[in-house]
Amino acid sequence: MTKLMLRALAGETLPVPPVWMMRQAGRYLPEYRATRAQAGDFLSLCYTPDLAAEVTLQPIRRYGFDAAILFADILLLPQALGPKLWFETGEGPRMETTTTPAQVAALRPAEAVHETLAPVYETLRILSRELPKETTLIGFAGAPWTVATYMIAGRGKDEQAGAHALKSQDRATFQALIDKITEATILYLSAQIEAGAEVVKLFDSWAGSLHGQDFTDFAVAPAARIIAALKVRHPQVPVIAFPREAGDGYIGFARTTGADCVAVDNSVTPEWAAENVQKDGCVQGNLAPHHLVTGGEDLIRETRRVVQAFRGGPHIFNLGHGITPDASPDNVARMIDAVRGG
Repeated sequence: MTKLMLRALAGETLPVPPVWMMRQAGRYLPEYRATRAQAGDFLSLCYTPDLAAEVTLQPIRRYGFDAAILFADILLLPQALGPKLWFETGEGPRMETTTTPAQVAALRPAEAVHETLAPVYETLRILSRELPKETTLIGFAGAPWTVATYMIAGRGKDEQAGAHALKSQDRATFQALIDKITEATILYLSAQIEAGAEVVKLFDSWAGSLHGQDFTDFAVAPAARIIAALKVRHPQVPVIAFPREAGDGYIGFARTTGADCVAVDNSVTPEWAAENVQKDGCVQGNLAPHHLVTGGEDLIRETRRVVQAFRGGPHIFNLGHGITPDASPDNVARMIDAVRGG
């Protein structure tokens, strides 16, 4: 029998939606914290296949999610292109900046990323052997705009100002950087599929800061190019796109990019997304992550609201963004029970 996740992605309306969570392998779980301590630091965890596979498997063992997403980081790809990457404790990622034509030109060729990223592919091979037969394996990458914001600013959070400035002041250099990331992302996701990923997802975490023609040029166009290239290489493998906080940009995003599913964040209501986005196919989302911290009747009610809103079409239950480190593991179990009718 085809896996529930793949059935939803193929456009089937199911009586109970498949469920998984963004960042489901993470700091809210004590077993994750123990494995990360064993690795020593975050990048070592990402680049040690046995440990990266272990943390990917932990939420599957605990909760029985319908999908497992590869444990990695969107900044591994730009690191593979050449810029130095490190993580500051309590502050997040830091990256050597790429802001000039010479720096863009000096990035490694897209084909060269595989050497650095070989451990990621080995993690996927381990997972494809060890996951339960009913569990779908998801690979992923950051979308070019979001990756570019990190490469230009050298850090994340709300640091898109540098990317907007470069885009305005030197659009040719900015476009060259987007093209380089796009080319490398096609090769990276294709290699993930060859290593065992059954679905891939593009995370455009900062898509919401793009507007008008910029949204078309730097959120829609790169996604469309990546998805088209992947469909040539792997026509049966579905692609999920997540242009977070896109607002009205969600409307028609599946049609214009070729995505098999559009993930929506919790800045839009599930009812709005059902009316405006689900008409084009599968939708993923979109419970607000704070409910997994606060719990209680609100968690159960809002989980059921999301399920009810999307019940008329293909749907994958998920959060509107990643689960936060202060979430309760018990609340995750309650959410899953509510999705599945408990």
